[in-house]
Amino acid sequence: MRAVEAVIFDLDGVLIDSEHVWDEVREQLVRERGGRWHGRAQTDMMGMSSTEWSRYMHDVIGLAESPEEINAEVVRRMLARYEDDLPLVDAAVDAVRRLARAFRLGLASSSNRPLIDVVLAASGLAPFFEATVSSEEVPRGKPAPDVYQEAARQLGVDPGRCAAIEDSGNGIRSAHAAGMHVVAIPNSRYPPREALALADVVAGSLRDVDLGSL
Repeated sequence: MRAVEAVIFDLDGVLIDSEHVWDEVREQLVRERGGRWHGRAQTDMMGMSSTEWSRYMHDVIGLAESPEEINAEVVRRMLARYEDDLPLVDAAVDAVRRLARAFRLGLASSSNRPLIDVVLAASGLAPFFEATVSSEEVPRGKPAPDVYQEAARQLGVDPGRCAAIEDSGNGIRSAHAAGMHVVAIPNSRYPPREALALADVVAGSLRDVDLGSL
């Protein structure tokens, strides 16, 4: 039996170039509503579940609305941005199709469920994924391993026989903590820095991902 049976993708930063969209949407909302945006806000929120980042925007950033209201408004604005322009990574479709010929595929994302479903439907990638999990559907967001563990559970594959494709520090930590082989494609806007040492493979892009060494 080969070492890797399934590949579990992250979404934001791996299949769609969306981290800056999240940043712009949340910062604009904060400035409109009189919150206290700061330079580390986006880095702090990367990988958090919707429950966690909406609470952060209420407690730390200082928005008066409830976390539930903040979450709903951010998702509404993100959906509007995706409807106008879906920032699909150039190699995403080809990489998913290529890996699907050899491995079972899952997705473990910090995005909200409506955003995951819209991206996969609009890109035509939904049929390739046997399991998709949002961190809002598990107890803890990244860097905790919950979302990757749940994706492996839904696939029925031991985490040790899964390869995770990640771009961020918290995502790499999450997949590593789940006991998976980690393929890192470092995010140029928000580099994973010291977390990169936890990766088994570092690739420049999805085109370069080769699981033959795992």
